[in-house]
Amino acid sequence: MESQSQQLNVIFVPYPTPGHMIPMIDTARLFAKHGANVTIITTHANASTFQKSIDSDFNSGHPIKTQLIQFPSAQLGLPEGVENIKSGTSQEMLGKISQGISMLQDQIEIVLQDQQPDCIVSDMFYPWTVESAAKLGIPRLYYYSSSYFSSCSAHFIRKYKPHENLVSDTQFFSIPSLPHNIEITSLQLEEWLRTRNEFSDYLNVIYESEGRSYGTLYNSFHELESDYEQLYKSTMGIKAWSVGPVSTWVNKDDVEKARRGHSKDLAVESELLNWLNSKENESVLYVSFGSLTRLSHAQIVELAYGLENSSQSFIWVIRKKDKDEDGEGFLEDFEERMKESKKGYIIWNWAPQVLLLDHPATGGIVTHCGWNSILESLSAGLSMITWPMFAEQFYNEKLLVDVSKIGVPVGSKVNKFWASVGEDAVVKREEIAKAVALLMGSEEESIEMRRRARKIGDAAKKSIEEGGSSYNNLMQLIDELKSLKISRGLEKTN
Repeated sequence: MESQSQQLNVIFVPYPTPGHMIPMIDTARLFAKHGANVTIITTHANASTFQKSIDSDFNSGHPIKTQLIQFPSAQLGLPEGVENIKSGTSQEMLGKISQGISMLQDQIEIVLQDQQPDCIVSDMFYPWTVESAAKLGIPRLYYYSSSYFSSCSAHFIRKYKPHENLVSDTQFFSIPSLPHNIEITSLQLEEWLRTRNEFSDYLNVIYESEGRSYGTLYNSFHELESDYEQLYKSTMGIKAWSVGPVSTWVNKDDVEKARRGHSKDLAVESELLNWLNSKENESVLYVSFGSLTRLSHAQIVELAYGLENSSQSFIWVIRKKDKDEDGEGFLEDFEERMKESKKGYIIWNWAPQVLLLDHPATGGIVTHCGWNSILESLSAGLSMITWPMFAEQFYNEKLLVDVSKIGVPVGSKVNKFWASVGEDAVVKREEIAKAVALLMGSEEESIEMRRRARKIGDAAKKSIEEGGSSYNNLMQLIDELKSLKISRGLEKTN
């Protein structure tokens, strides 16, 4: 081990929502596996979702720990243990959780003062950490948990406002200044871009803090979006390091990767694996919309019939609360029918996604275009049916469909806040079945698409091996942070 004075101390401050937290925790674990002394600041309920991995890393000799702070549940009238955005079942509750998260600032500042780290890696949603880092005279790294492509697209739309003088919300326009011609409609943009609101102002503060950071960490890899990595660096004028796909990297030697912090019922899992093992290679479609998306009952019905009519075997991950909203027991009947025909398999709530995507029988995925799911699918070499719902997911769809050419769009038209279930823009069963046929089919176009996806999957795996692009970026970043620490030490002594 390095002497204490030489060891790099890095504090990670994740934002409690799954799409942000999962990749940041994995990145923190990578830093620790490569010798940095890591502390993750989080609240009790959030820590419980990943503490097992941290303990196992620590017991393997990696210097990593969590520093717990108190979530003000009682003060806000929230139930005990509700500390993550994904627990917000109503707008009111969501507002309270967000307020609770913003109230953590003082406690986080105290830990930073107390620990005097050499670097802060902060989620983008904590713009104030720029000041915290400046006070301590250390670098702050801005953590962005999605693609360079989405970051550049949003930047140029904010800058040039091409969506503002259009005849209608459904008219396509090109995003300025990108290397590819990418067309999108106003309805597919984030709501805060379409109509200015409080969140728009908050985001301006976030982007301003990005420009004042030492650099940005991206859960991406050079071979996937090199044009946009380049564009980001030249546009923002700050350093950026691609260190992804982090979940594939941190779990690559780990038997436990399938579980990812869940001790599920093994009987259920072996039943599922028996079902998968009985299927031909690349014949099963995996359907999952991440942890936040909510589907209306009308959409669930169309999706069920679309899958059933597609004559393709499938695994569909459904959240329990979607089932409760369907009222008439539609999903139970559907599940029963699928069990009898052995054509479909329903998983309620949580699925061992990495394990399922890596299974030889899995041939493609229907995804909401959340970045973590995209990277997990790419690492498994799978092409995708793209069904974006909210936030930057419509940009990610364009990256898959128009740039990498490994995605089949299902025809999703409206970007709406994830917690609102809209009945308006339902994708019809015919569209769904058609997309499935193209993705999983034996036509030249389908075969070519799957070949491209496998090639990107190989590149993803190479990037995290010793000597690969992401591996080299992480080593270089750790070295750079060490040099900064040494020169700060010299300044102090002089």
